[in-house]
This record gives sequence, C-alpha cells and structure tokens, in this order.
Amino acid sequence: GRRVLFVGTKKQAQEPLKEAAEKLGQFYVTHRWLGGTLTNNSTVRQSVKRMRELDEMERTGAMNSLPSKKEASSLRRKLAKLKRDLSGIADMESLPGALFVVDVNREAIAVAEASRLNIPVIALVDTNCNPDPIDYPIPGNDDAIRAVRLITKAVSDTIQLASNEYAKAAAEESRRRAA
Repeated sequence: GRRVLFVGTKKQAQEPLKEAAEKLGQFYVTHRWLGGTLTNNSTVRQSVKRMRELDEMERTGAMNSLPSKKEASSLRRKLAKLKRDLSGIADMESLPGALFVVDVNREAIAVAEASRLNIPVIALVDTNCNPDPIDYPIPGNDDAIRAVRLITKAVSDTIQLASNEYAKAAAEESRRRAA
C-alpha cells in the first residue's frame, strides 16, 4: 500500500524510470540524489517548499516585478535547478515503501540511506556492483538502455499488479468494517 521511489541518475536510466514512475504515480529521482533525501527529510521538505514559492512567483508574474533583472534571472535559475532535482519527490511526505535503483555503485548514498532506515531495496545489479547491500537484486546490464527499459517495465508491471491487489483488499476491508 505504500509507494516506490525509482532512483537512477545515469543517462541510460533517466527516461525509462521517469516514464514508469509518472505512469504509476510513484516517486522518482533521475538527475541528482541529494544526500539526506530519506534520512534528513525535513530539510528536503524545506527545499520543496521554496521550489513551490518560486513557482508561484513565476506563475503570478511576481518575478517580473522584482527591482532588478539580475535578481529575477537568479531566481529563475534557482527554480529550474530545484525543479530538476526535486520535481519527482515533491509530493513525498513520508518515506517510500521501497526503492528501485539502477546502478548501485552510482547510487551508493541512496542505497546506504535506505538500508539505514530499513527500506527494502530492489536494484538492477551489474557485474561491477556488490549485491550485498541490496535486498532484492536483479542481475542485468545497467549500461544498456534496452536492458534498463525491459527490467523497469517488468518492475512497473509488478508494482501495478500489487497496487491493484492492495486496492481490492482495502476496499473489501472497508466494506467489512462498514457492515
């Protein structure tokens, strides 16, 4: 019943992970893993709040009425950077139920944070990676776009089935309680 965080900052993994996560309504990090995203969630929440404030300024046109163009330009750059780094986890109020990681070596900090918080990690593990910190390793090539797409599709199909099953069970439980 909880959501999954898709993590893959490698060029080959960015697009497939983002597509799968958005299709399923899950969280994703595809550009840069910010240290403390899981372990220091309150600080990340402040950054998300700042991103939303800047976005609101941009939408209402308040950025154009700033005293200097330089200040407005600086805020726009900051907004673009925040959107790039935080848009996939902006709605993540609580910790995810699991992490799906592509390239364990590159995402070592994410794996370490998840392990520290006892969050299960599912990962595409290549021959150059240590599978020990991973709870559910999936052996495969994390350098090929087609391989990443294939594994991501299989994982997303499984997540979809599980969420449908959970929704049915939750509906049945609520019916029983109402009766």
